Amino acid sequence: MRTAARNRRWPAALGTAVLAATAGTAALGAPAAAEGEVPEGRVDFATRCLAPQEAGVPPADGPTTARISVDDPAPRVGDTVTVTYQVLSTPARGPADGALPADVLTPTGRVLLAGAQQGEVTVVGARRNDPVPPGAPLPPVTMTGTFTVTAPGALTLAPGDYTLHTAHPAAPETACTPSGTTAVPVSAHLTAAALPTANLRSVFPATAHGGPGATVRVTAAGFTPGAAVTVAGRAGAAGTADRVTVTAGALGAAEADLPVTDRATTAVIAYEGDAWTAERGSGPAAYTVIDDTPRPADPPTTVTAEVTATVAPGSLTMTQAGRDLTLGTVAYGTAAAVPGRIGTVTVTDARGGPAGWSLTGKVTDFTGPGGVRIPGASLSWTPACTSAPGSRSTCTAGSAGVVGPEGALLASAPDGPSAGGTFTVDAAVTLHVPPYTPPGSYAAVLTLTLS
Repeated sequence: MRTAARNRRWPAALGTAVLAATAGTAALGAPAAAEGEVPEGRVDFATRCLAPQEAGVPPADGPTTARISVDDPAPRVGDTVTVTYQVLSTPARGPADGALPADVLTPTGRVLLAGAQQGEVTVVGARRNDPVPPGAPLPPVTMTGTFTVTAPGALTLAPGDYTLHTAHPAAPETACTPSGTTAVPVSAHLTAAALPTANLRSVFPATAHGGPGATVRVTAAGFTPGAAVTVAGRAGAAGTADRVTVTAGALGAAEADLPVTDRATTAVIAYEGDAWTAERGSGPAAYTVIDDTPRPADPPTTVTAEVTATVAPGSLTMTQAGRDLTLGTVAYGTAAAVPGRIGTVTVTDARGGPAGWSLTGKVTDFTGPGGVRIPGASLSWTPACTSAPGSRSTCTAGSAGVVGPEGALLASAPDGPSAGGTFTVDAAVTLHVPPYTPPGSYAAVLTLTLS
């Protein structure tokens, strides 16, 4: 039995973006701590603040007190994390020749990532401040930005340089940079979890039935390239003596000719290692041994007639209404969730055996102009599955969540004494587009596999 895999290309028209950052909203000041209390994540580091040379304002040296926080300290790979950078106090001062009016101060800055993921996050604040007297210290500011988690493990976040744009003709901006020989202390931590992986091993007999001793061609797929793969018969939950071992090719597939001599065989499986396990083996594919041995003739004194009927088992197949799916358009600079829906999949199980089935999917990265990519983990779905009236099996939809290149379960039906039926499978999909993604059309390939 072979089950077709469907490929889908999804183009999405997008705007542009800086993937690691988005503009946030500045808030002046920070919640006051109780006397003697140190706010969580607050750090101090030596800073030199420079106004433009033509402003005639001398450099300001002193400590910056800052705090970094994240909205999700335990994200998964593919999630977007919002970072907040608060400058609680700064050595930078306003121009000495005049006061700064309200709402003329715009902050920008950088947050430095280290650990499992290297890089930086650009953070921005809104133009908002109280009036500043001549030569007085500039007020506290708050900046926000986002980044996408690309690797599992522990990450640290430390404050970087920041710039205070004052919109004042005498000192239009002041750039503050960490100084001294001591590294800027870490202000926030988070731990990213890897996406769960699915067992995509499967086995496909060329025919679902045969006589005693018949040899059936079996294709095994989804195994470790170069691994020894055992293809064997099974009677219910127990193995039979029918087995053969082959080697998986570079793509993880192998073909074997399995002699089925045990009349009790009801299914065919494949596995890596010494014995079948749920982690390293395929699900069972139904196989029926049809005993067509002639009966001896009845004694001449007896006249009998035997009436027989045969119900021949069929195959496990799927069809899909519609193939390609085009998502909507995202405006440049925005982070958006673009919705869509896959074409309805109809699964028909006419094998007549005890084996259930599973329908899985995986998606490649979305590739756009100039090789720019949106990770496949940015695509999630919410599956739905319905059993047609009269079906012997119950269809169960997979969990809502990320699809990604590692794959996820779309729907399944369990093993049972008498399985089979017709099932309708749908899924609403959402592509989470990071802000400031470069304009253009982005396309990916979604592969559905029934086993």
